[in-house]
Amino acid sequence: MQVLIVKVSSLGDVVHCMPVVQDILRQYPDARIDWVVEEGFVDLLRLARGLHQVIPFALRRWRKHLLAASTWREIGAFRRRLREQRYDVVIDTQGLLKTGLIARAARGTVWGLGNGIEDAGYEWPVRYLYHHMQSMERRTHVVTRSRLLVAAALGLELQEPIDFGLDAARADHSACPSGRYAVFVHATSRGNNLWPEPDWITVGRALLAHGTQVALPWGSELERTVSERLAAAMGPGAVVPPKLNLSQVVGLIDGAAVTVGVDTGLVHIAAALQRPTVELHNFNSAWRVGGFWSPHIIDLGDGRQRPTAQQALDALVRLGQLPATAPVQTEKERA
Repeated sequence: MQVLIVKVSSLGDVVHCMPVVQDILRQYPDARIDWVVEEGFVDLLRLARGLHQVIPFALRRWRKHLLAASTWREIGAFRRRLREQRYDVVIDTQGLLKTGLIARAARGTVWGLGNGIEDAGYEWPVRYLYHHMQSMERRTHVVTRSRLLVAAALGLELQEPIDFGLDAARADHSACPSGRYAVFVHATSRGNNLWPEPDWITVGRALLAHGTQVALPWGSELERTVSERLAAAMGPGAVVPPKLNLSQVVGLIDGAAVTVGVDTGLVHIAAALQRPTVELHNFNSAWRVGGFWSPHIIDLGDGRQRPTAQQALDALVRLGQLPATAPVQTEKERA
């Protein structure tokens, strides 16, 4: 069985699609599975058990230099690599025109999504690029959506438990602090997903007071500035690591006692690893992206009101990360 998965971005979407690899291998243990993904996420998929080949796609970079001859040479090389293998099935799990075009450019029968789900991207003209489609209920979790599509394409009977296939032992753990620590993921590409800095400080100080360091990773200069500001406010034991690659991020999260973060890719990695995780949702998005597959994952926020610092502290108590003590004062109450 020769299968090509097309899911190019974003980081969280790629993570949520990863269980399909193990779904396929459960029924076809000798299957050759290739995956097309944005070049920035290649390091993550290299940690996935059972993938034969990861094919980088660089649209984000190509767009910046469309007139350069080197760009068109790279595009030509990508297309030739895409067509080297004849696939039994090519599955576009993203449902966008760009991913439909990639799938159609490969050699094989193309399956894709017949419709969008609530609050998820879908470009309906892509249906004309597919040979076969699978429709979904409008309120389908993104992990379930990919699994159902691949199951329909390959005639699989889905089995539990959900397995993301992330081999954290192969990740780079060199950036992990010594001793017990938590990871705080405050950064997100969507500004309206941010959580207030005073709440981060309140929760960070509570963990530090009970012997847990706080690591604040970052990906841009603006994010680094925020990490440094939060660490300074929390006090000794809050650390800002250097800029990390994806393998180092996976290692950092794998070694953490708990990850607390907003709805973004790094938090979904923590949930995929089934590590203790507190997910902070400013919108009614937990039903669509929340980690329902493990009791170690707690989703906070339902769209009516953003999660509070006290709710996050209570979640950490439930996960065994803090003792059941009196509520911690917030920054506002201290003032």
